[in-house]
Amino acid sequence: MVNLNNPFISLRHINFRYYWFGMCVSQIGTWMQNIAQPLLAYKLTDSPFLLGLVGALQFLPVLLFSLFAGVIIDRFSKKIILIITQSASMLITLVLAILASTGEIRYWHLIVMATALGMANTLDMPARQSFVIELVGKEDLMNAIALNSTVFNISRIIGPAIAGILMEYSGVAFCFFANAVSFGAVLISLFFIKPLKIENEAVEKGKTILQNIGEGLKYILKSEILFSTIIIMTIVGTFAPNFSVLVPVFTSKILHMGEAGFGYLMSFMGAGSLFGAVYVASLSRSGPKRFILRVVPFVVGLLLILIAFTDKFILTGLALAVTGFFFVMFSSSSNSALQLNTDNEYRGRVMSVYTLVFAGSTPIGNLFAGAMTEAFSARMGFVSCGAAIVILMIPIIMLLKGAKLFVKQ
Repeated sequence: MVNLNNPFISLRHINFRYYWFGMCVSQIGTWMQNIAQPLLAYKLTDSPFLLGLVGALQFLPVLLFSLFAGVIIDRFSKKIILIITQSASMLITLVLAILASTGEIRYWHLIVMATALGMANTLDMPARQSFVIELVGKEDLMNAIALNSTVFNISRIIGPAIAGILMEYSGVAFCFFANAVSFGAVLISLFFIKPLKIENEAVEKGKTILQNIGEGLKYILKSEILFSTIIIMTIVGTFAPNFSVLVPVFTSKILHMGEAGFGYLMSFMGAGSLFGAVYVASLSRSGPKRFILRVVPFVVGLLLILIAFTDKFILTGLALAVTGFFFVMFSSSSNSALQLNTDNEYRGRVMSVYTLVFAGSTPIGNLFAGAMTEAFSARMGFVSCGAAIVILMIPIIMLLKGAKLFVKQ
């Protein structure tokens, strides 16, 4: 029998409350931009591949520099790093908003701004992931990670819906302006946060960055739990989260709907993802489950294939919602499995590898999804991504069979 706990227990920590509410506001703005940017790219180019290229370039710096970022995060204050990255993201987004509002926006502007945001996110994402333990401690870590997913997914419901309405009546520039302002909420929350003191959190400063990276990778390779989770996360992170490429084209070509329809579909997925995050939060005291980490990736792959065969708005929306539920269940559990089994001194480096395989693999996935969609059809984009997960997971599970990979059975 599954034991459910209070899914909001980590909010008892005042530091986490400041952080959580700040992220609530910021993530709504981020999702407004996540809806506006791909639609703008598609309108400017009418090319699924060039649309995918924008997404790819936004995550390319993560792919190239995440391992270096991990050493920096282990060496310096995560709070200071987040203040710098959030401020940089605010400025970059403000420039994009001004270009869009004046009508001077061009495709190459999107390319440059996406790459610049990617540079900021290379430090920001693993810093945010590894900062959570300094807000709640180890006991409530899994619950806090899941609640961070609820923030992400509440925003995924609200942000796209607001963005769809704004773009329909006021244009994409308002979405970019809203996102620029929303970064201020996190900056304000960081001002009030006093992080917990975590022992042994700094790397040895006498060693070079490459030596510290090498130590982090060896640490992961020696741990069955960390290594197996990273491998499966690589597969899912590459082929599952390509919705910003696939859904705009599917909405236009298959469902024959515009900006509002795209926003509502992404809100459906956000609703399902929210339920997934709350469910994982309620399981937080029992730890990550083997079933979730091994079987749910197959479920996600099959659901992506199912989406391809829907042709009604409500059916597509419901399929996206169920996919979001299982995807977040897996991603939150894998994040927790990594952090709960990592020593403090390696946390930044391990989470930088997590960011590398989860977000850094997005350029590969976006280009793959965009190329398959452009070469064949919007339906084939979903089918190819789902099939890739299922096909690649089969030999991985066979190789890992019988190994003691996860904390809980």
